[in-house]
Amino acid sequence: MEEFVPIQQKELLALLSTGVREDGRKFDEYRKVEIQTSIYEKANGSAMVKIGNTVAVAGVKAELGEPFPDTPNEGVLTVSLELLPHASPSFEPGPPDENAVEMSRIVDRGLRESKAIKTSELCVLPGKKVWVIYVDIYAMDHDGNIVDASGIAALAALLTAKIPEVKVEGEDVVLLESTKGIPMVERPVPVTVAKIGDYLVVDPSLSEENVADVRVTMTTLESGIVSSIQKSGSGTLEEPDVLKIYDLAYEKGKEIRSLLAKLG
Repeated sequence: MEEFVPIQQKELLALLSTGVREDGRKFDEYRKVEIQTSIYEKANGSAMVKIGNTVAVAGVKAELGEPFPDTPNEGVLTVSLELLPHASPSFEPGPPDENAVEMSRIVDRGLRESKAIKTSELCVLPGKKVWVIYVDIYAMDHDGNIVDASGIAALAALLTAKIPEVKVEGEDVVLLESTKGIPMVERPVPVTVAKIGDYLVVDPSLSEENVADVRVTMTTLESGIVSSIQKSGSGTLEEPDVLKIYDLAYEKGKEIRSLLAKLG
């Protein structure tokens, strides 16, 4: 592997120097994004996202539980991501490894720091009962950029999820048959950019990820605000790189948001 990666990087750099990526895309071109929702009837919300051959599935489960002591009047959001062994030879069975933990944190931070959910509206009995929203994400096929696929799947599942209306009778909470949506006030979209040599490419393929010097996932809001940013890799970024990454994240985020707007 130590000999293979430099050879592959050299070949990719030679191709990038001509202005073309290995799959024919432009540097700022995303693969086709497909979003399908309501794929699991037993979940409160669910979605499957395909970015090229990369596939991620997200399920939302809502349960009544206790709030955190420091936020007694707010609901709780919990995000987890599992890299299924069949998705890639590099994914091994067992407890989440560092990659899974890092990816889960990126998605979680993008949702949490953006305050995408108005958690105060998830409070049922202050200090006693709130909605706990679990978002479980599964990487089904990994052909690069599983983070963006996971983040978009989580967002799509949350946007289309339904939770029961409730009736409070004293200290008792009764779940009604009628439902309502999760109070989403932002749509944070993660966009990943890889730096290979001096070239920045959006939505890196698996082979591009394998030879990238740096990989950055930037989550932006519709307003252009950056809600989170995560860098991995030992390479460096200059100021023009960061500005270009922001431009890519913002523009591609708008494109993906337009797809999410069609979900209804």
